[in-house]
Amino acid sequence: MRIAICGGTGFIGKALQKHWLNEGHHLLIITRRIPSQATAAKQAQIEYITWEQLDHSPFLLKNLDALVNLAGASLSQRWTTKAKKRIIESRLNTVSAVSKLISQMKNKPAVVIQASAIAIYGTSTNETFEETSITRVMDFPSGVVQEWENAADTIQGVRLVKLRVSVVLGHDGGAYPLMKLPFMLGVGGRIGSGQQWMSWIHITDMVRLIDFCIHHQHIDGPVNAATPYPVTNDQFGRTVAAIYNRPYWFPLPSFLLKAAVGELSLILLQGQRVLPSKPIKYGFEFHYPELKAALQDLK
Repeated sequence: MRIAICGGTGFIGKALQKHWLNEGHHLLIITRRIPSQATAAKQAQIEYITWEQLDHSPFLLKNLDALVNLAGASLSQRWTTKAKKRIIESRLNTVSAVSKLISQMKNKPAVVIQASAIAIYGTSTNETFEETSITRVMDFPSGVVQEWENAADTIQGVRLVKLRVSVVLGHDGGAYPLMKLPFMLGVGGRIGSGQQWMSWIHITDMVRLIDFCIHHQHIDGPVNAATPYPVTNDQFGRTVAAIYNRPYWFPLPSFLLKAAVGELSLILLQGQRVLPSKPIKYGFEFHYPELKAALQDLK
C-alpha cells in the first residue's frame, strides 16, 4: 500500500512508520521540514514531502491508498493565550490543508484517518462515553476538539475516520514518561481526589487500531482509541507503583497542580470513562486491554 502520514515524525507517527515499513508498505511522510537524517536514511520504502512542496505540487500524493493526519501542537504545555492560539491553529491549518489536497485529487485515497481526541465528550466522574455519545464544549480541550472535528468534516469524497485518541502509553514519547517520573523518584501518589477517570491505550494497540481502520471499509466516523478497561487516577498510580516497586504515598493536591501548570491541570484533575464500542463491534482485539499487562510490557 501507498500511505501518507501527516505528523509522521511524532510519537505515534514514528511507531506507525516502523510498523508499516516492516509490513512492506510505501510511506510518504508529510512534514513542515525534512529531518536532517532523512537523506542518509532514505530508502525505497519511504520519502519525505514538505507542506510547501505539496502546495505547489499536489500530484506528489498521487495513487495513495490511505492518508493519516496526526499533525497538531501538543496540549502538554502551559495554556497561555499564545499557546492556545498555536494549539488551535496547528490543528485547523493541517486539516484545511488535507481537505484542500483531497479535493484536488482526481484519484482520491480510499480512506482518511483524522486524529481527534476523547476530550470532545467533556469530563465526568460518573458518565460513560461511547462513539454515539453526545459531544459538548465544557472547557478549552473540548472546544479545540469540537473545532477540529468540524473542520475535518470538510474532507469530502473519501471514507473519513475521526480517531478520538485517549492517553497513549509508550516509551518513546507521549505522556507516560512524565506520568511515571514521580514514581521513579519515589514521590508518586494520586493527583487530586484520584477518582477521576483515565482512558488510555498502549502504543502497540494504537498503531494496530489505525491499521485496522484502514483495512475495514465499513468503519467510518468517530472511533474511540481507548482500551475497554479505563482506570481511575488512583488505580493508575497504584499500578505504576506496584510494577516498579515504588512507594505510593505522596498525593499531589489540586491547588498545587493548578499553581504549577495553570489551566493545563484540567487534563489531570478531570477525566472521562471512554469505551471503544465501534472497534469492538467490528472485531478489533486489543493486545493490551488491561493496565497491568500494558505497563509490564513497557517496563
